[in-house]
Formats: sequence, structure tokens, C-alpha cells
Amino acid sequence: MANPNIVNVTSILGKTLQAALTTTLTTELLANAGSSGLVYKINTILVANIDGTNAADASILITKSGGSPVAIASTISVPADSTLTVLSKNTSLYLEEGDNIEGGASANSDLVVTISYEIISSS
Repeated sequence: MANPNIVNVTSILGKTLQAALTTTLTTELLANAGSSGLVYKINTILVANIDGTNAADASILITKSGGSPVAIASTISVPADSTLTVLSKNTSLYLEEGDNIEGGASANSDLVVTISYEIISSS
């Protein structure tokens, strides 16, 4: 597993991913699949409740290469028609090669996650 030096960056590509959360807690949302020389900088993770009536719980986890999932948000209630900021640009994090972000909810398709990130290449 490479840990690229990002001092000499050759490109930074801005990306946004959106997905509906299911009741499978460890659904993979975003993975740095192991391309050498890439690191993903996660700027924002938002969870929106699109159910107009009911609250739902959200969990977001990080799995380091070869490790077990570790929660960065665990069963946090998101009220109906509300948005939860799990991670903001002030608290960004990096996904190294082999790392991924997983998530789940207490109700299928009530919560939608948006992840804003940058793919940083040093090769």
C-alpha cells in the first residue's frame, strides 16, 4: 500500500458522489481502489433525510486497508426533511490506497449521502 507524497501534486480532480443509504450498514460508498500514487481528500459528507415524516438513523464508517470499519458517525438521528453534516472542509480526511467509506441507515432509501472529494495524484 502506497502512501503518496502530496507535496509534488500533478493533478487534483474534484468529484461528488451521491447514493441512497440502505439498512446494510457496511455498504461501500467510496473506495480508493488501490491505484498507486492516488490519495482521496474527503472534504464533505452530508446525509439528507428525504422522508417528509419520519426521522432515520445514519452511520458512516471508514475502513483502512485490511482493517475493520470504524465509525465516524454512529446511529445519528436525522430528522425528516433535514440534513446532517458528518464531515466538513474544516475536518477533512484522507483515504489512502485500499481505504473506503461505508454507510448505512435505519430505513431503506430515506437517507441520501453526498460526498465531496478530490482525487490527488502525485505521479
